[in-house]
Amino acid sequence: MQPLYWQQQLAQAIRHPLNLLDYVNLEPRAIGYSEAGLSQFPVRVPHAYADRIQRQNPDDPLLRQVFPYLEEEHEVDGYVHDPLHEANMQRLPGLIQKYAGRVLSITTSACAIHCRYCFRRHYPYEAASSSHDNWQASLELIRQDNSIDEVILSGGDPFSLPDKRLLEICQALVTIPHIERIRFHTRIPVVLPARILTSGIMQQLHELGKSLIIILHINHANEIDDTVSIAMDQLARNSQLLLNQSVLLKGVNDQVDTLIALSKKLVVNGVTPYYLHFLDPVAGAAHYAVDQASAVRLIDNMRERVSGYLVPKLVQELPDLASKQPL
Repeated sequence: MQPLYWQQQLAQAIRHPLNLLDYVNLEPRAIGYSEAGLSQFPVRVPHAYADRIQRQNPDDPLLRQVFPYLEEEHEVDGYVHDPLHEANMQRLPGLIQKYAGRVLSITTSACAIHCRYCFRRHYPYEAASSSHDNWQASLELIRQDNSIDEVILSGGDPFSLPDKRLLEICQALVTIPHIERIRFHTRIPVVLPARILTSGIMQQLHELGKSLIIILHINHANEIDDTVSIAMDQLARNSQLLLNQSVLLKGVNDQVDTLIALSKKLVVNGVTPYYLHFLDPVAGAAHYAVDQASAVRLIDNMRERVSGYLVPKLVQELPDLASKQPL
């Protein structure tokens, strides 16, 4: 079977930092990269995303999210491989329950892009992914537990799955009466919009008849170009709720004007600014950290300048607590 257009784009993604620098017209001597970081967490950047990186700008906010800087090699106290203790929250391999009423399924290890601050950059996917056998066991647990009314499909990125597999998972969940909502955590509509625009997957998911909640991950207004806007329109027309969660990142979106520009662009595209996450302390990502006092000031300044619906909730996820904590 011939791969679909979006699958071809995914297969052709940039996979080495030197190739990425060449693509954005930067000399290798302009930015040192971490061999150790690269060995722990490979580079993957679709050309559709790389096209939005400003050429010859080593400080571009999109480049900063995906390039393995030398700072990844710095060992910083408190920055660990499993910052949210997800290993302790697995009910089954690939099925995590952090909060009451909902479970999160690690549907795949694959992402269309590798964000260097990802809190699952060290996640043991080979031992805890939703393989066929693991998924069947998870599905049975979900069927038996009437307290669960929402299933979150995550990963990796659930939209990196082929249509057939993604539909199989959702069709199985639709048959469970106490599951009211299926939630998708995804960055693919932003970094590889062809996935949404060329496959018809959203219409097929909509026709299943279950409430669909889509949580996007967008950190900067420059990530939203015309093609992404069209993809977001597809999402909005085929889901009940379209939200965005960002991560507060030094050198990317730690200025009030930047956050306001992002929120305004989201709302224009039918997306509600939902969460602004305080950085999870994952090993290799300490150079992205913004201190808590500065984070609170940013949100306070946003409240002073824009309508409340443009201000995301500033939250921190702490291990073993019953909910995300507002800051």
